[in-house]
Amino acid sequence: MNIIKLNAIDSTNSYLKQLAKETQLQDETVVVTNKQLSGRGQMGNGWSSREGQSLTFSIFKVFNGLLAERQFAISMAVSLGIAAAMNELNIPNISIKWPNDILSAKRKIGGILIENVLEGNFVKQAVIGIGINVNETHFLKLPQAGSLKLATGKTFQLDEVRQIILKSVFDNLEMLSQNDFLEMKQLYENHLFQKEKVSVFETPTASHFNGIIKGVSEIGELLVDTENQGFRKFQLKEVKLIF
Repeated sequence: MNIIKLNAIDSTNSYLKQLAKETQLQDETVVVTNKQLSGRGQMGNGWSSREGQSLTFSIFKVFNGLLAERQFAISMAVSLGIAAAMNELNIPNISIKWPNDILSAKRKIGGILIENVLEGNFVKQAVIGIGINVNETHFLKLPQAGSLKLATGKTFQLDEVRQIILKSVFDNLEMLSQNDFLEMKQLYENHLFQKEKVSVFETPTASHFNGIIKGVSEIGELLVDTENQGFRKFQLKEVKLIF
């Protein structure tokens, strides 16, 4: 593991992507920053973090033989790796909100942004951004946000938390193969927030409908048994879970 530590930067993902274009990066290179100025999340959302109270870092990972059609396996592996790390840290009620938000007792404590580079039918490499709310206790206008400290009442050492997460995530990424895919998918579904419960969903046009999450497809679509339209598959920008 090669760790690059920076004091402040706009986005660890953007920095690592540019670095990968300019140099021959070592597999499992990690970029860590104390202060991220323009963090990015899924679907163009921002990711705000407070200096000295949260973790923001990005991972460069090389893949061999991972089919592009199964690239969602990376998201599952990273999500499950963070979930396992949270369990090791005794953070209660951990679940994964599709596709890869990490929750503790229905509050978001972590987010993931994965940007893959494809070569033919395979994933060549990925830059994986991870943000974890560790010791924050106040979130302005973010009622669903949480942190490790709010979940446990304890103050955590950032370096220790990061090392536990990195080990767990890298262990999971090493297990990615065709043989492990279905087993990993089952484990991911077991962690899905609101699985088998009636939930409210919102479409891009702001309409709402009820449905029950049943799992995910092999390409990462959310499988929902809807109240009025039967069984449907949704991609990332097609539906939002309201909770």
